Amino acid sequence: MSNNKSNKNITISIEDARSYAEQEKLKLVFTTELSDELIDVVSRRSDDLPTLYFASIERLKKRLKNGCFLLMKGDEVIGHIFAHKHKFRNYFVFERSSLWVHPGYRKYNLGLLLMHELTERFKDEIVISIAKEPKVHRNNELLGMTQMSLSEISPLLVKELEKIGKLRDEIHYKYYVNQYLESLLRRFK
Repeated sequence: MSNNKSNKNITISIEDARSYAEQEKLKLVFTTELSDELIDVVSRRSDDLPTLYFASIERLKKRLKNGCFLLMKGDEVIGHIFAHKHKFRNYFVFERSSLWVHPGYRKYNLGLLLMHELTERFKDEIVISIAKEPKVHRNNELLGMTQMSLSEISPLLVKELEKIGKLRDEIHYKYYVNQYLESLLRRFK
């Protein structure tokens, strides 16, 4: 697929998701504050769903300092994605984490919309995605992220990922990086 066609497709998909959200009266919100009750709900959700990597309440509170996007319908959270910030050398690495969309809303590209918003917010920083789900892989590719094996990533960055507990088996998980990190990797080798 050509780059122009791919860019057009992603733009259409995101606009369709925005239109659907508006039609359903869903509000997209960026926040750094959540009630303890809501943080508990997200933590339990990550413990109950095998597709989400478990996030304790303490871990979510730490991630919340970097922000999260919520899709809200009134007081109900229909979807969420968090930014998990790590330090690597003189750079901050933002990992997209805890992506979830209510099952009744999953076929409307709302997960893609949440991923897009977080990726755009940190586009001038390093963004990584460590994911298991094929749909998330497809969305990463639509968003212009590049899949890389650990052997293609800087050994220094791999060592840092190991230190912070972010190494996953490459059979089940795939690593995606944004263009900014791709441009920096040559310097890290």
